[in-house]
Amino acid sequence: MDKRYQTAPCGLDCFNCPAHKENLTDEKRKEVADSLKIALEEVGCKGCRAVNGRCHFVKGECATWACAQKKGVTYCFECNKFPCGLLAPTAQGANYPHNMKVYNLCRMKLLGIDGWIEEAGHIRNRYYNGKFVVGEGPVLETK
Repeated sequence: MDKRYQTAPCGLDCFNCPAHKENLTDEKRKEVADSLKIALEEVGCKGCRAVNGRCHFVKGECATWACAQKKGVTYCFECNKFPCGLLAPTAQGANYPHNMKVYNLCRMKLLGIDGWIEEAGHIRNRYYNGKFVVGEGPVLETK
């Protein structure tokens, strides 16, 4: 799998997403189908680059995808207006991967895409499984 191609312009690591066709379990397929009210056969994201920004999780056209295309950037951090309001996190739905975008893009800019790819799984793990500790960010409990 080409992880650069499977990274959205907005900074989402599609290659690590449980809804990505390469990672999909039967349980997740059913969960996504039920949530989006689509047929089981339609579930299995290929990443937004493979479908020109069309995404089951976005109603209509993805504004971030359209903006990146218009500005001719591969990743939003390459834009002279980065970060912009299209990437702003929200408290509503704070467990969605949307809130990782700016952090991911900043790490891409700092480390380069390949350096970020190496740590993307750890970032996602800390985001979903870490316990927030003021002054330390998300901390994974050690057993």
